[in-house]
Amino acid sequence: MGETVDYEAGIRELKRSMNAVILAHYYQESEVQDVADFVGDSLALAQAAARTEADVIVFCGVHFMAETAKILNPTRQVLLPDLKAGCSLSDRCPPAAFKAFKDKHPDAFVVSYVNSSAAVKAMSDVICTSSNAVRIVNQIPKDRPILFAPDQHLGRHVMKETGRDMVLWPGSCIVHEIFSEKKLVGLKVEHPDAEVVAHPECEQQVLRHADFIGSTKAILDYVVKSPKQKFIVVTEAGILHQMKKAAPGKTYIPAPPDNGCACNECPYMRLNTMEKLYRCMKDRTPELVLPADLQHAALAPLKRMLEWSA
Repeated sequence: MGETVDYEAGIRELKRSMNAVILAHYYQESEVQDVADFVGDSLALAQAAARTEADVIVFCGVHFMAETAKILNPTRQVLLPDLKAGCSLSDRCPPAAFKAFKDKHPDAFVVSYVNSSAAVKAMSDVICTSSNAVRIVNQIPKDRPILFAPDQHLGRHVMKETGRDMVLWPGSCIVHEIFSEKKLVGLKVEHPDAEVVAHPECEQQVLRHADFIGSTKAILDYVVKSPKQKFIVVTEAGILHQMKKAAPGKTYIPAPPDNGCACNECPYMRLNTMEKLYRCMKDRTPELVLPADLQHAALAPLKRMLEWSA
């Protein structure tokens, strides 16, 4: 028989002995969220990584998030429970192809969504998240053309909100792209008293049915404060755990994808488990390592994001 491990107790003890901080995204499994020191969206996690004084950062999220933490903390050890936890949006914007795209627009101010590789960040003028994208774009000089990558749906939403024209990289997220407009309309008919809250990475035909559009954190804050009691939630289903904790008396209906699978769960985020979290802390591996020159090049646009978001 294999060993029986109390992963939660083991993780808490390792965290103390290592002087580690555990950062977890809202899209992680609920058990992982509950053992983390800080749970948040990409902006909040980047801010938490920037101010931590822990010796070790354990990032329960996906690869680009751990990269961001390492860029902001070049001398600290950054651990990721599963190195295969990637991101479809980041993968759809290869650095070589992005460089060729950027070279066609040499005068453009480059805004890259945080869901991108360190190499793409290093070619950017500023980074943004879905929480701060509108604020970031509004601070770019009006006489500069803007190149926005890699999420075209977020880019279109930002264009609508800011009135700025932007050249968009044609990328998208596999999770946010699969929500079915037809099924969403059906849910609205079935639950006429529900508000629809959606992430701006969703396609435009889905967003037009939303009562509120915002980042994961903005959606969470909205449903907690709203006088409404029922919500159709159009983003990754992991956020429902925090909604139920923050406003337990309300009803949350996850929007269905365009087929019968659980595609509203990010397959990459779900690669991180309590067992993998425990093992990675116990063995101090896998560790996220980046070349020093790449870390340095990607730091300036990330620091600009944090300054412009303050």
